[in-house]
Amino acid sequence: MTIWTSFVVGLKEVWAHKMRSLLTMLGIILGVASLVGMAAIIKGMENGMKETLIAMGGADKIEVEEEDVPPHQEHLADQAPGRTLMDAMALKEAAPLIRYVAPAIRVDNAIISRGGKTARAWDCYGVTEDALAVNLHTVAYGRFFSDLDEELANPVCVIGTAIRDELFGSPEEVGREIIPIGEVIFINDQPFTIVGMFEHYESEQDRRRRLAEAKRGQVQPAGPQRARGFGRRNWAFERKNRTVYMPLKTAWLRFRASSDPGGIPDPRLSALDVKVADLEELIPALQQARNVLMLTHRGIEDFEFDTQENRVDDINQQIRNARMSGGLIAAISLLVGGIGIMNIMLASINERIREIGICKAVGATGFAIFLQVLIESLVVALLGAALGVAVSFGFVHVLSWITPTANEPVITPMALIVAVSFSAAVGILAGLFPAFKAARLHPIQALRYE
Repeated sequence: MTIWTSFVVGLKEVWAHKMRSLLTMLGIILGVASLVGMAAIIKGMENGMKETLIAMGGADKIEVEEEDVPPHQEHLADQAPGRTLMDAMALKEAAPLIRYVAPAIRVDNAIISRGGKTARAWDCYGVTEDALAVNLHTVAYGRFFSDLDEELANPVCVIGTAIRDELFGSPEEVGREIIPIGEVIFINDQPFTIVGMFEHYESEQDRRRRLAEAKRGQVQPAGPQRARGFGRRNWAFERKNRTVYMPLKTAWLRFRASSDPGGIPDPRLSALDVKVADLEELIPALQQARNVLMLTHRGIEDFEFDTQENRVDDINQQIRNARMSGGLIAAISLLVGGIGIMNIMLASINERIREIGICKAVGATGFAIFLQVLIESLVVALLGAALGVAVSFGFVHVLSWITPTANEPVITPMALIVAVSFSAAVGILAGLFPAFKAARLHPIQALRYE
């Protein structure tokens, strides 16, 4: 009997006992669906985390954070300068391994208003031009600040699209793209002229969905858009869309000068971010930046570096843990399915003892019987795997409606290959004992079996 014939016989046996075979395959179906679904969820999480990392500046961004002085410098704590504009200037001039330096002064509790409408900015900062490169911002309309704006502390600003939507109306509400260049808005009751607007930031999955809906000719309903499920927007893109930038000097003079202990020569900063010239030289760049800051801080180490490399390591560790736990759960489901296959194959052999005896009597070898039973077990496992793959696509489709956009599940070919291969291996292992039992049957005893 050829292998192909054995497969056909196995299929006929499954078809002859449809309900029993379906119940037998149920463990495999659920195991494959859970394995593929879990892998899709984890892949979606990985994509979302990495997309967020890139949106917030990329792997070459370094944040200079304020830190308590070390124990041996506690007597100097009251002299710790914190992050100041002098730090930014020194890094720009004396640290060649640092490409961009972005000092920032935050406008606390910023409320943006215009004509009775208000909006809250997630990031409202006074910045320099390097902030565009460090935070990966792109000015889509208008311009960014000029050196003259900075020197004269002009009341100008660049806003994100979410701020525009709440103050002037979104394109879905008014039916056209509004570009509010030259309009006056109020930031904490102080007038500012809009000179630029950032591009609209969105995740890749949001972009694909929007383009697909536009291609189908679907019109977005008027009014505030409601997201399906919960938290479908990636917070990183939402944050960038709620950004308001103004010149650094403007932010300091209008909102911080009266309470800044640094004074006019060296104002205190709310944030200090840099980007390295070459990610391969991250460690030397950090050492170079540390040397510069130790000079400007007069030897007081009241700062630390927070690198995106730490976040990359955290992401990779979370993904590894999720894959390990998810794979273990799915493997247990498949093993349970394998036990079901072994049980049904043993029952099938008991029902076909006389048939096996006849086959041996007419010349079938023990190996041929062994191979026939093993292939039947494999057929059941592969059919279960095929049904499990079909169920997993439906399962993932449902998950895509109830999970955040940034974490939308993504089925990968590798997950399908692993699931089917593991199912086949379970089917073979489950069929070994029944196959040995069938192959060792004595033809005379099998023919006399009632």
